[in-house]
Amino acid sequence: MYPRAEYEMSYDDLESILNASRTVPAMFLSGGTPMFGTPQENANRAWAALGTKLGFDHMTVRPVAGKGQKFFSAVPNETEDARREREIREAAESKKREIARITDEMKALQQKLRDLTG
Repeated sequence: MYPRAEYEMSYDDLESILNASRTVPAMFLSGGTPMFGTPQENANRAWAALGTKLGFDHMTVRPVAGKGQKFFSAVPNETEDARREREIREAAESKKREIARITDEMKALQQKLRDLTG
């Protein structure tokens, strides 16, 4: 799974989410079909719209503790090209970290060798 990112929605976006989550009257058309979506369905649609707007998977939203209602984390949406670019970048960063680790280890071993032979 992709790494999570933190997002901040606008006050208008927050108001849309809260309004969508409000209860709706239970009214039915003939045949028992509801006239309105449930609060959960409406909230899901509002989160899906926000996900499209901000570029995240709306099914992965989690609140961020201690930051208020406008803040949440989610998994960003990535195109295949963006995923490949990220993987290449992460591989290069990993390689640099490994080179630095080995270099540090070699310096420490060389110093130990000098201490033993000197």
